[in-house]
Amino acid sequence: MREDEKEVMKQAEQRSFDYLSSVDHRNVYPTQAALDGLRGFDEALPEHGCDSSQTLAMLDTLGSPATVVTNGPRYFGFVVGAALPAAAAAERLMLAWDQGAAMAMTSPTCASIEEVARRWLLEILDLPGESGIGFGTSATACGLTCLTVARSQLLLRAGWNLHEQGVYGAPLIRVVVSETVHVTILKALRILGFGQQQIIKAPVDQHGRIDPERLPALDAMTILCLQAGEVNTGEFDPFSALIPRARQAGAWVHVDGAFGLWARASSLKQTHTAGIEEADSWTVDGHKWLNTPYDCAMSICRDADALAQAMNSDAAYASGSKNAQKNLTLEFSRRARGVPVWAALRSLGKSGVAAMVERHCAMARELATLLKGAGLNVLNRVVLNQVVVQGRTDQETTAIRLAVEKSGEAWFGPTVWKGSAAFRISISSWRTEKADIDRLFLAIVKARDDVQAIQH
Repeated sequence: MREDEKEVMKQAEQRSFDYLSSVDHRNVYPTQAALDGLRGFDEALPEHGCDSSQTLAMLDTLGSPATVVTNGPRYFGFVVGAALPAAAAAERLMLAWDQGAAMAMTSPTCASIEEVARRWLLEILDLPGESGIGFGTSATACGLTCLTVARSQLLLRAGWNLHEQGVYGAPLIRVVVSETVHVTILKALRILGFGQQQIIKAPVDQHGRIDPERLPALDAMTILCLQAGEVNTGEFDPFSALIPRARQAGAWVHVDGAFGLWARASSLKQTHTAGIEEADSWTVDGHKWLNTPYDCAMSICRDADALAQAMNSDAAYASGSKNAQKNLTLEFSRRARGVPVWAALRSLGKSGVAAMVERHCAMARELATLLKGAGLNVLNRVVLNQVVVQGRTDQETTAIRLAVEKSGEAWFGPTVWKGSAAFRISISSWRTEKADIDRLFLAIVKARDDVQAIQH
């Protein structure tokens, strides 16, 4: 290792350590001065290369102050957890390895670890042990993967080989989704060529769950998309009532479980996820409730062979087994996203994952109770880790959220529920403790009081 390389890597590690040491007291959302400082990056492309240490210093000096502190204890947006120490450390070592983890030939180490991660995931989520898992970037990409498999398999059952015959002239497939379907499912369907005329929205009850009594007709040319953790309320579709009907009709069932599927690793399993194991495919994020670094998710398919056939990318110069990750994901050139998953699961164990999920759900219930007591309107039943809140008007709701953001005390995002403005608080970071929930509550109440004082 060259001395200049060694020096800049040491500096990067020290700067990273300093940043992580600051997350407890750093403004969760950056100040305007920090945001203005980002203009410093707007320079002409250098004619000659710049010093690596100077480049790193610029990145830290200008970039770090303007970050949204998703890695801290008071970030409550987008159900994103802070990176667990074991997962973050594993990712740092993995980057040093710099492996192209397409298959065992390119990285025996990563292939072996990702296979263990596959087995552990199926065990902790109690899903069929023969399922194939692709470690991808996000629930968006992994949802696209699962829906690609679903389309291929339904067409194959109807006598149409998509690989040989393509999509033009193929039998029509309909997709039934929830009225509260996540936008990433719609995006994946659009990429696959499904238009609005092929997408049927199933009516939901007052909690955002598909109503079995009003489920649209299903047949052998239908993909039914269900939700484990509705994006606002955290609610679960009634799997035990819906999946048997779909299977009887010959439909394919996909479950979007980006964060809610982790309830299956806790005492909430029977309450919320009974029957979910009978689906055909599932997606779940690591960077949400498992608290891996960002850019980590899984596509899970009961029929591992079908997954490998739909995603196959074998070439004469790079032929892998059906278990090769390049044959299970969208990416050929890829990093081993299963490594931080393995590290997170190994560091927490079954009991640690369960305890984290259950603790966050308890915090959400406590926060909801406090907010209700303070006169704010909590819109959901708080069955998971989501709390959806409103002020007296849409304008007041937005003003409260922006005031908390400006204070730097916490960050949570806007949403719309039943046509009205709201904000959504997601509790999913391993760093979050009761004191952080208390600070969040006080920040919201102060913001509400300040907004109402100005209005009067």
